[in-house]
Amino acid sequence: MRDVADRTSGRVRTAPSARRAAATPPRTPQRVVPGVASLALLDLLRGPLRAGRVLAATGSVIYLDFGAAQVIALSASGAIRPPNAIMLKLPTLELDEPGGPDGAWAGNGRVLTGGLEVQVRRWWDPCPVFGPLSRARLDHGVTALARVYAAADIRPGLEGLESPAALAACCAAGDLAGAAELAENLVGLGPGLVPSGDSMLCGLLLALRLLGGATAGGTRPVWLAGWLGATVTAYAEQRTTPLAAALLHCAARGQASEQVSAVLHGITGQEPLEPAARRLLSAGGASGAELTWGLMAGCAAALALSGPGDATRIAREAR
Repeated sequence: MRDVADRTSGRVRTAPSARRAAATPPRTPQRVVPGVASLALLDLLRGPLRAGRVLAATGSVIYLDFGAAQVIALSASGAIRPPNAIMLKLPTLELDEPGGPDGAWAGNGRVLTGGLEVQVRRWWDPCPVFGPLSRARLDHGVTALARVYAAADIRPGLEGLESPAALAACCAAGDLAGAAELAENLVGLGPGLVPSGDSMLCGLLLALRLLGGATAGGTRPVWLAGWLGATVTAYAEQRTTPLAAALLHCAARGQASEQVSAVLHGITGQEPLEPAARRLLSAGGASGAELTWGLMAGCAAALALSGPGDATRIAREAR
């Protein structure tokens, strides 16, 4: 059974869920650190100061939960950069006591936790932008991605189950009812801070919305992404982990991690694809393979729904 150590580097410490955050912000001196925050966190960070809790902490990433699918990832230099990250110029991140006694606070342009005061100085946009994309370029890019995926040692945690392949087939066929039912059943499926089913759904939503939307005739992929995004986020807070729920909401809005964005740019020919694909597959244990599977399934569906042609081969490789 996997835990968060498979998805991030270093030692993991999870805050006890029963421990509540302090009622007032910490009064002890804080170490002030500048940060570059994702626009996905704009409303949370520009709002009033509010209490949260430490969800998990490694040597490179600290996850802070503020409820309602709002999770902040404080990322050290060189660490993974999810779509809800605040990047810090620190080599490592260590908390003396995860989760208390001061818990976590966010708002008014800053984040307070574990003796740190992160002051947001700049913002970064997790929504990659693509110009017009031909179906031939999309076909070529996802075929190259499938080759790298097939050569990798890591596979999704749900490999062998029928539901992911059935979801890919329903998406390629434009079967909204079938796809929505299968996608809903994948929410929260698997262990860890980000269950396997949620990672696969994130990749699928991002490919449908971002690459499908850039492809000529891509109205149907974006339409499908909208409905599936609404389906998997409707009760995500009750059905999966706080971090997975936050990432599903990001994916539904077209907000991607740095590693996924690089692969998407590689598929469109704007960046070298194979190095980006290998970095994604090696990031976060099985979650990298799960995101890659979702990207391939979403690209296959975008090809099938955007015009004439046969995406069967790509859909088969995505299984």
